[in-house]
Amino acid sequence: MSQLKHPAQSLLENLNGFSVVIDAARQRADIILDRPPFNIILMPQRDQLRLVFEALDDNPDVRVIVVRAVGEHFSSGGDIKGFLEASPEHVSKLAWNIAAPTRCSKPVIAANRGYCFGVGFELSLACDFRIASETTLYALPEQKLGQIPGSGGSARLQKMVGITRTKDIVMRSRRIPGKQAYDWGVATECVPDAELEAATDRLVDELRTFSPLAQRTAKKMLNDTEDSPLSIAIELEGHCYSRLRQSHDFKEGVEAFHGKRPPKFEGR
Repeated sequence: MSQLKHPAQSLLENLNGFSVVIDAARQRADIILDRPPFNIILMPQRDQLRLVFEALDDNPDVRVIVVRAVGEHFSSGGDIKGFLEASPEHVSKLAWNIAAPTRCSKPVIAANRGYCFGVGFELSLACDFRIASETTLYALPEQKLGQIPGSGGSARLQKMVGITRTKDIVMRSRRIPGKQAYDWGVATECVPDAELEAATDRLVDELRTFSPLAQRTAKKMLNDTEDSPLSIAIELEGHCYSRLRQSHDFKEGVEAFHGKRPPKFEGR
């Protein structure tokens, strides 16, 4: 297993409520929430999660990142008392920290089971793929505290499912089962609970077969054009396509296709 490497290495020591496992042979890193039984995410943990994503983004041994949890629940949310104790400056950084999976150039998968509430749901929404177990319940319960989601949850959800369903989830603090989340386009897959790890492994292995350069380009392009007019999105897509045509990976992909062999992508 390789180690995390980052300029803020000292801040990455003594991780609070989660661990990181890097399997260089499989080009995979797992960020594992580990504060059972509900894996509550504390305020300092949010800062560390951001730093970990930044470190993994810089790590050449890592192609795909998985966010998962110990036990029956992904996360029941944040530490309620922590919100009252946090300074306004710290609170203003909440959405930036939790958006770290989106900013990360590599594919990020959230493996969800059981409770996935509050910041646990928001962290999952910031990932590229969400694999839900049939036991999963998604919710943004902040209205019950006289508050609203503060880490991008309502904004990201509205982009995915529209204003009507988002109001139903946010304003009523509704819990959405994994199967319904899949039907609504929130979850990428919904699998039996016992198959969550196997489904996650399959997706990791599938993503590793593609060009890392093409995947980084696709992720950034899709993120950057989410709010763009169609004409701008098509224009940016064309520029990205043109740049990739000059890449070694595109040449390799074409030669492998014609040679009827698996491509050997190098990410350049």
